[in-house]
Amino acid sequence: MAIDSKVFDVETVQLGDTQEMIIRGGRHLLEKLPQAFAGIKQIGVIGWSSQGPAQAQNLRDSLEGTDIKVVVGLRDNSSSIPSAEAAGFKKSEGTLGEMYKVISESDLVVLLISDAAQVKNYEKIFDALKPGSTLGLSHGFLLGHLQSVGADFPDNVNVVAVCPKGMGPSVRRLYEQGKEVNGAGINCSFAVEKNIDGRATDIALGWAVALGAPFTFETTMESEYKSDIFGERSILLGAVHGICEGLYDHYKTTQGMTKEDAFINTAESITGKISKTISKEGIKAVYTQMNDADKVEFAKAYSASYHPAFEILMEIYQEVASGNEIRSVVLADDRHKRYPMGKIDATEMWIVGETVRANRNPDAIPVNPTTAGVYVAVMMAQIDLLLENGHPYSEVVNESVIESVDSLNPYIDYKGIAFMVDNCSTTARLGSRKWAPRFDYNLRQQSYSALIAGQEINQELMTAFENHKVHAALEVCGELRPSVDIAVVG
Repeated sequence: MAIDSKVFDVETVQLGDTQEMIIRGGRHLLEKLPQAFAGIKQIGVIGWSSQGPAQAQNLRDSLEGTDIKVVVGLRDNSSSIPSAEAAGFKKSEGTLGEMYKVISESDLVVLLISDAAQVKNYEKIFDALKPGSTLGLSHGFLLGHLQSVGADFPDNVNVVAVCPKGMGPSVRRLYEQGKEVNGAGINCSFAVEKNIDGRATDIALGWAVALGAPFTFETTMESEYKSDIFGERSILLGAVHGICEGLYDHYKTTQGMTKEDAFINTAESITGKISKTISKEGIKAVYTQMNDADKVEFAKAYSASYHPAFEILMEIYQEVASGNEIRSVVLADDRHKRYPMGKIDATEMWIVGETVRANRNPDAIPVNPTTAGVYVAVMMAQIDLLLENGHPYSEVVNESVIESVDSLNPYIDYKGIAFMVDNCSTTARLGSRKWAPRFDYNLRQQSYSALIAGQEINQELMTAFENHKVHAALEVCGELRPSVDIAVVG
């Protein structure tokens, strides 16, 4: 793919065995936004859930001083109206309005209502779009649904996607930090699905720059929704939850750890030094920085976990690609009117975690080699599966590594599993709840039982891990990561 931008400089980077094109962000580019958004007088941000507050505020702040107005569109009876008003969007000032009116009046419509709501209302939304306007999505879920029912987007509008590689609160928090340190933000992917007037690419790139993306890489909307829905059910949310639950019990029952030590050696180890090492020095550094004895334990856990993880990951990817997972999200919307999503932090380990965090000594948190081996095995299996299915390295690295350690895991670290998962979209929350127990069960049955039985190290797997091309690709992407670590706030 080649990025054809008339406004922004395009760079070529070597990732793995391929070259990709990226746009490097930064606040010095904000002055180019009027050029990128040429012809756009109003941007309508529709919805106020995970991404809505962040994107509306970031766009408004980035466009301050221009004649481009950012307007939030909500249902007349939306319970989110007070929150939007508190963030500075006012009906009296023309920056808050009824969603379909805002859609019909906007030149760029950033559609951020829930995926299920998009599916139920897309025909009415399409009818309201101004001819010649641009429809913007931050997730390709709607495309997946349209494909499954033989429908398509309207032919008289541009259709683009800008997809931050992190939850909405992270998008806003790092943008705020970036006001003081240039380059802070959440990486984005972008895709152009329909380009009726030649403006779609620069509109999408302008949107990403305005959100504060340190770098933006190109994908397709189909590739994005497959990797995104898959990723949040896997290492980003579902898998890390399942790993924590299972290893917590494993350490108590087989190693006699106290509840507190079991939590420290699972969740604390993952969100502490393991995530920080991966973020700053790469996945392989977790292994290479261990002493010889710990390397052996890591290799045992990695060998025992890679294939059981890959089995579940294959199933998830097939469910997403076939449309089954999309249908399941749509069906859940009706089910939740009777049974809303329940809590996910009521088990013993997360209750214990509250006490552990309150008395945390960061210097005493270990890199448990077994925990590291399991976690890295699942991450590497996800990387391999995405590469097998033709996803570009930039997308693979962001969906499997950067989003995990730089955007999501800090939320577990700050306040536990529910604080991470339930700050995400409804689609992500559903996927985590559905697949975390599957990872927990499969790893208990195949991985941890193999460790107890003394299964030998699979040297072929370890050699493949040490020599994997993703390490070089991650090093390049790591140079383009946010310039500061996220400071999570509750």
